[in-house]
Amino acid sequence: MKFEISLPDWAIEENTKLPDEIVSVNDRMQAVIRFARSNFENATGGPFAAGVFEKKSGRVIVIGVNRVVPTNLSSAHAEIVALSLAQQQLQTFDLGGPGMPDYQLVVNGRPCAMCFGSIPWSGVRSVVVGASGQQIEELTGFDEGPIHPNWQNELRSRGIEVIENVQADEACRVFEAFAKSGQPVYNGRSGDKFEK
Repeated sequence: MKFEISLPDWAIEENTKLPDEIVSVNDRMQAVIRFARSNFENATGGPFAAGVFEKKSGRVIVIGVNRVVPTNLSSAHAEIVALSLAQQQLQTFDLGGPGMPDYQLVVNGRPCAMCFGSIPWSGVRSVVVGASGQQIEELTGFDEGPIHPNWQNELRSRGIEVIENVQADEACRVFEAFAKSGQPVYNGRSGDKFEK
């Protein structure tokens, strides 16, 4: 038995067209937002994308996209896809291992509870976020899960830099467009409301 997650053909092609380096954080986020929009417009997953970059040089490792619905895998969120592909490409489970450059994860929306948990284990040293979790939930109806209220400090206490609200307005426009598209909001248990 096995399962596989791969990028859709358009995303594979777009990754090959990316420059070797994207120096500014704003430009990295613009690329990630473009992938997020293309993903739902091509009906190949939800409106989420994440990229892994060398923090200092801007070297592009990979930009991944959400693949939950087409793969029938609830864990196939953009962050999981991007981090997993980066680890495979770099042949390491630890993106913060000895002698490695600092890696940065750039996401168009604050990671959900599951993806938040994957960040410390991945080894990345920096996380850049577009839209907030509250914005995502209000605009789309996605359930982002029970994330720690001081999630930023939880990451910082582990030596992970957090940069928020990068291109947040543009990221929100993608979520608004997704909400108007009529594509499924794929919450667990078909969106049952959880008691708080």
